[in-house]
Amino acid sequence: MPTEEPRNRKDAPHRPSNGQPSADSLLERKLPQSLEAERAVLCSLLLLPEAADEVALILKADDFLDDANRRIYAHLLAMHDGGAAIDPTLLIQRLRDSGEYEAVGGAAYLAELSDAVATSAHAEHYARIVREKSTLRGLISASTDILRDAYDPTVEPRLLLSRAEERVFGILEEKGQGQVTAIRDVLHEAIARIDARMKHEHAFGGLETGFDDFDELTGGLHGSELIILAARPSMGKTALAMNIVEHAAINCQQPTLFVSLEMSSLELGDRLLCSRAKVNGHRLRNGQITPEESQKLIRTAAEVSTAPLYIDDSPSRTMTEIAAAARRLKRREGLALIAIDYLQLIEPDNSRDPRQEQVAKIARRLKGLARELDTPVLCLAQLNRQVESARDNKPQLSNLRESGAIEQDADVVMFVHREEYYCSSDEDRERVRGEADLLIRKQRNGPVGDIKLTWLHDFTRFTNRAPQQYEEFGGEWDDGGFG
Repeated sequence: MPTEEPRNRKDAPHRPSNGQPSADSLLERKLPQSLEAERAVLCSLLLLPEAADEVALILKADDFLDDANRRIYAHLLAMHDGGAAIDPTLLIQRLRDSGEYEAVGGAAYLAELSDAVATSAHAEHYARIVREKSTLRGLISASTDILRDAYDPTVEPRLLLSRAEERVFGILEEKGQGQVTAIRDVLHEAIARIDARMKHEHAFGGLETGFDDFDELTGGLHGSELIILAARPSMGKTALAMNIVEHAAINCQQPTLFVSLEMSSLELGDRLLCSRAKVNGHRLRNGQITPEESQKLIRTAAEVSTAPLYIDDSPSRTMTEIAAAARRLKRREGLALIAIDYLQLIEPDNSRDPRQEQVAKIARRLKGLARELDTPVLCLAQLNRQVESARDNKPQLSNLRESGAIEQDADVVMFVHREEYYCSSDEDRERVRGEADLLIRKQRNGPVGDIKLTWLHDFTRFTNRAPQQYEEFGGEWDDGGFG
């Protein structure tokens, strides 16, 4: 005889149509744990204190579920770090001195621990079991928080998604810490990279930018490096970044992500087409281009449309959202370069922090993203007004706006400088028209120096400076890269 259904549907238990258990029933289950493995780890350390070096790389005290086990493990690590011998008698004395002897179960529990395993040979295996259970509990805790926030009508869905991904990747970063690598393994990778360079698979060892002098000085843009490109407004930093992105995505066919917090994707598209086709952007906006120029734009659009270039033009992005977009693209398409325009427009995770601390956290996370994805991150930044009061108007590291942490975390810091911007007379302006300098003021793995470029104002484009023997003929130098 079938059972009677509850009359009030609110009283009926929620069961998903696919037969899987409901969220409520899942949350009522016992948390993943292995108290046997926890006790086995502690017993192994008492039997063989030297095993603490290996176990400490795998486990933290917080990975233990049982409070007594957590406290005992913390004391054992502290004894080992302090150079003290580890044995049950000394552990008992330390627990008594700290007032935790009874809290961990006293003599009875310590005696039980000493008989948990017969040998310490499998200490690392027990430690990994404890860490795996801790990881699962962390995921459950994060999922519970996400579920609770999802039922909160005051939380914006966009913010909820950011928090959810941040929590999950936080667990990955915390539990997935790397191990010590033998130098022989490092050298195998180093020799493979040297071999690739000798075969000219990458002419300069890193991702080429198309600016020959820069690539020669720096070796290109390298994975895991944070490159800061800074300048005052209207100096051309967005144009230079777009030139580098264009070369990477179109000329080198490398997947590239451009995060634009200042300009829309349509504006960037217009600028990219005009720059590459060498059509005056101002006349394009006024509808005054010639039929020949229109054909050039159409041919350029066909060429650019096949490039692996991806643009995120959301006007407000946090570092969590930028990292999420980069990770997804890396999984789907691969990723050779991330460019962000610009740092001071990235929204802080905590708007209550002082501005200098906000910028410092953003810079630190940008460097962390570069290392995590093994991808160069080119981030634009603003300079403060003090550069304009300097004698030669040339920026210095101290001119980085709002935080010295930008300089500290960056692997390369460079500035765009155009002298004509500061000229007061037409004669002086004409004398230096089109001249530009890329000032490398920090390079963690190489020299610093100044690089001469040519600025094509009509096309919002930088090019390599013409060799001296060709300058007398005028015009720009086209070397097959950025012409």
